[in-house]
Amino acid sequence: MSDAAAYVRTVFDQAAATFRRVDDDYLRVVAAAAELLVEALSGGRRVFLFGNGGSAADAQHIAAELVGRFARERPALPAVALSTNSALLTAWSNDKGYEDVFARELSALAVRGDVAWAISTSGNSPSVVRALALARQLGVRTLGLTGATGGEMRGYCDVLIAAPATETPRIQELHTVTYHAICALVEQRLFATARDTAAHDQGTSRLET
Repeated sequence: MSDAAAYVRTVFDQAAATFRRVDDDYLRVVAAAAELLVEALSGGRRVFLFGNGGSAADAQHIAAELVGRFARERPALPAVALSTNSALLTAWSNDKGYEDVFARELSALAVRGDVAWAISTSGNSPSVVRALALARQLGVRTLGLTGATGGEMRGYCDVLIAAPATETPRIQELHTVTYHAICALVEQRLFATARDTAAHDQGTSRLET
């Protein structure tokens, strides 16, 4: 094996070791996050996602899965990635400062019962924390996706998913699988088909015999 291939192997090994740290408590929090979204979306509310850098890309990824589809054909779900309005992002940052850029958008768009889904690997990004603080004032439910420490986000989230890692690449890898699981759960809960229900009932029946 070449040196380059050996290095790649170490990266995969590190990622695998990180995933092995996922425990039942983490899985329960992920399930709670999906339930929070199901409750809001089934009530006609919207999801607003935001983060910086790679987390901004994750916010757009999640919004695409919800508005488009993840694993099944179904109606669109209302989700907005706040970082996509480049005119507002650059104007407000230039004129007023970057720290309030997501809070500004939330103040214009979010209403009580919506969900503000914040993503920050450190949990300490000022623009993210300020948006969460405003969300609390607006009566908007708050969901956080971050790293092991939770950072400042911990004090502002109704549900906080703290990936059991401290290195940014490992946190981001866990985040991707985590929000894929959430998207799958949301689809299942909101758009279960008659066939899904029948399969579940049949499985339960077998367990009870």
